[in-house]
Amino acid sequence: MRKFGLIGYPLGHSFSKKYFTEKFEKEGIRDCSFDLYEIEDISLFPKLLQENPELEGLSVTIPYKQKVIPYLDDLDPACKKIGAVNCIQFYEGKLKGFNTDYIGFKHSLDNWLQGQRPNALVLGTGGASKAVTQALQDLGIGYMMVSRNHSPDPSCITYAELNADASILADNHLIINTTPLGTFPKTEEMPEINPEFITRKHKVYDLVYNPEKTFLMRSLEARGAIVKNGLEMLILQAEAAWKIWN
Repeated sequence: MRKFGLIGYPLGHSFSKKYFTEKFEKEGIRDCSFDLYEIEDISLFPKLLQENPELEGLSVTIPYKQKVIPYLDDLDPACKKIGAVNCIQFYEGKLKGFNTDYIGFKHSLDNWLQGQRPNALVLGTGGASKAVTQALQDLGIGYMMVSRNHSPDPSCITYAELNADASILADNHLIINTTPLGTFPKTEEMPEINPEFITRKHKVYDLVYNPEKTFLMRSLEARGAIVKNGLEMLILQAEAAWKIWN
């Protein structure tokens, strides 16, 4: 039996197991399984590998996209540039990290924008934001980061600064949420962004996919914004991971 799976904590919200199980059935792929490996700390990763020697590939989610890197033997060049891993390939007894979030997000966003290149605000500075900002750079889209905390980086502002200056949202019409805020079961949460500054010119791409329409999406759509969740990105990144594993 070929074994694949997902590491992260917690994993109750993950779509990966359902997606790959259905993929195996639909495409007649036999002798393959995809399981969830919920580990409370990344230090338990070597033990997980020891207990599951049949593993041939892993997906990686919050909060281990950066923390897993020291445990890997090699990184794909693009992944090294991004600084975050969401896919691990097992080969010849070694582990190599890739970032298929980047592939999935870039293709999904490019299709959605249909040639437009609005300036972007990236909400969050965690592992998922690394793939997003690399994709924005490669698509030629200017961006600013938004964080809860002050940063020495001049391209990163706080939510307090964002909400105190209406001109920031007036100049940045693409909003990308890379935080887990709004994910099931805490569906009535959203990043601290003032909906009053939102107009029909804004587009909101929320990487969260469960629920289908997040509190952020609903709140900003009510002000006229066009919204999209992260499901298409997830499907594209999952398919990219499958190609890497095979």
